[in-house]
Amino acid sequence: MHRDQHRWFSPRLTRDMNIDVYGHYGQPIIVFPTSGGDEREYAGQGMIDALGHHIEAGRVKFYCVNSMNNESWYDKQAHPRHRSWVQSMYDAYIAHEVAPFVQSHCQSPGIAITTTGASFGAYHAANTLFKHPHLFRRCLALSGVYDIRKFMDGDYDDNFYFNNPVDYVASLHDPHIVRLLHQCDIRLATGTGPYEDSGPTYRMADVLRSRGIPHSVDNWGAEGGHDWPYWKKQMDQYIARLF
Repeated sequence: MHRDQHRWFSPRLTRDMNIDVYGHYGQPIIVFPTSGGDEREYAGQGMIDALGHHIEAGRVKFYCVNSMNNESWYDKQAHPRHRSWVQSMYDAYIAHEVAPFVQSHCQSPGIAITTTGASFGAYHAANTLFKHPHLFRRCLALSGVYDIRKFMDGDYDDNFYFNNPVDYVASLHDPHIVRLLHQCDIRLATGTGPYEDSGPTYRMADVLRSRGIPHSVDNWGAEGGHDWPYWKKQMDQYIARLF
């Protein structure tokens, strides 16, 4: 399997950031890690091996990115408004550095990019598409949480508001953004399997419904557990059906 490793200094995050790329051809998918993961997590948890037949067939190409979770939402030593500011910089890094890199790497300016992630990675996958539907056209958000106010210790500011999907999507009025979101494929996956809490998924779906934004809540039932074996099966079927 073809694998590339890329690294550059991000002026927005003031540090080197890594991306691991798997595949030679296919629709690009940006993969966000779980809360404590990095760009190596997807392969380390066996997802690349489980989806390798799709990669080798040229259906998809995975771009596994690192996160700033430990410097943003999970940094309890930092002021809440520093946490939300770091998240805003990370969002800008994805939109203005990673997305252009993906388009260039695919040699296809303007190519539609999919986002995916599980658990806290699903938050990033959904948040990225909701904020930038001109760049990202599909999200596969597995077992996600979309209201993260618990990470702000009761504080609240604009950076938090514009990165808390249940808040800013509920107030979304920009007709251009709404029109673009109508063209996206938004899939929120949950289920009744072990450790899964479907409440956040259905709350996000209610917000999308209130704004008339098309989306799909995919309840996988007993196959919708909150762990890697379940996410492997879900992604295998999504790719087989959608790409």
